[in-house]
Amino acid sequence: MQSLISEIERISSIQYYGRVVAIQGLLVEVGGIQRQLSIGSRVNLLARDGGKVKCEVVGFRNDRSLLMPFAALDGIGIGCKAEVAEQDPVIYPDESWLGRVVNAMGEPIDGGPPLKQGKIRIPFRNTPPPAHARQRVGSKIDLGVRALNSFVSCCRGQRMGIFSGSGVGKSVLFSMLARNTEADVNVIGLIGERGREVQEFIEDDLGEEGLKRSVVVVATSDESALMRRQAAYLTLSLAEYFRDQEQDVLCLMDSVTRFAMAQRDIGLSGGEPPATKGYTPTVFSELPKLLERAGPGAGKGTITGLFTVLVEGDDHNEPVADAVRGILDGHIVMERQIAERGRYPAVNVLKSISRTMPGCNTDGENQIITKAKQYLSTYEDMAEMIRLGAYRKGTDPLVDEAIHYQPLLETFMTQQKTDRTSLADCYGQLAEILDTVPQLETA
Repeated sequence: MQSLISEIERISSIQYYGRVVAIQGLLVEVGGIQRQLSIGSRVNLLARDGGKVKCEVVGFRNDRSLLMPFAALDGIGIGCKAEVAEQDPVIYPDESWLGRVVNAMGEPIDGGPPLKQGKIRIPFRNTPPPAHARQRVGSKIDLGVRALNSFVSCCRGQRMGIFSGSGVGKSVLFSMLARNTEADVNVIGLIGERGREVQEFIEDDLGEEGLKRSVVVVATSDESALMRRQAAYLTLSLAEYFRDQEQDVLCLMDSVTRFAMAQRDIGLSGGEPPATKGYTPTVFSELPKLLERAGPGAGKGTITGLFTVLVEGDDHNEPVADAVRGILDGHIVMERQIAERGRYPAVNVLKSISRTMPGCNTDGENQIITKAKQYLSTYEDMAEMIRLGAYRKGTDPLVDEAIHYQPLLETFMTQQKTDRTSLADCYGQLAEILDTVPQLETA
């Protein structure tokens, strides 16, 4: 009954109508209602077969509103009626949404009952908390992955990017984080995901126990650019709702690159000039607006964000990757050469950075990590000479130690998809490998 009352209260007492005057590709021009609309407003186009096509305002031109549809334009033609739907699209989440799978509009797609509408109004395109009102990042969060727990430690409220080319194991690492990371609530956004992989991820990777404390937002690759972008906005809106309930939220998004591609398609259709590699200027203005919504809140709740970034051609300096790396609080770099030699997850710990380290670690933990990285770096510098047989044992004691420890460290960083190692065990195992067992303080 409360949901019904809330729905009735949101209905406007005045209904405005316009008419479709032109259609070009996916861009629909509507006249007559431009003064009642703004960027981001929703409009329903009434098709000739009686159906409705929901659209969003993406621009204005010559006293006409420029719309893009959320679905196919079947049945839409010149003269079709256009009605103003929502001036400020919002969502009304509820705790009962946990365990459910929804589309970009917040509608259930898992075959379950209708979702209960809550009382708190959250805009799809919400603004992040003011910088001066935000709390600082909290204590370390257990990611369950040895290479990350030890070398790229992450704190509650931190935002990290997972940068990888295609086929390097990014999705597998993503599934390990979804299942192993400790958080009160998971909000998982699958943006532009392959349709066949959605059910596999939910059943095999997340599992029944993981799904109980998660909300999964899905927009597959065959859906419109607006739906894919909307799914990213909804993912952050749901995370903000649970954060405001003073819960620690893990926000996982795969991937930010597909969000940027969707925004590029929308911008180009609206007449924006292409800039770097075809990406429009709004792509680089929308990325920080999206990613800044994650992080600590003004209260006790936090959003720990882990966002995957698909780098084109293994170029980690391509425009989207470069822009995202400058916004986030750290980056996890995955490399094809590491995957080709059979070490998964293929994380290059020397190129990966967490901006909360070393401050989040104790002196004992930093001592272990520094020593391990020194060996890995030394071996990396001499790897070519070692493989060619040009290095003679005994020439440099540090290189000799690096050669001894390198296979042990590689084994330590190798982890099966179903394995999980706690934070404490990670440092203990690494200390044992390095024959160094300092007195570890409690972090």
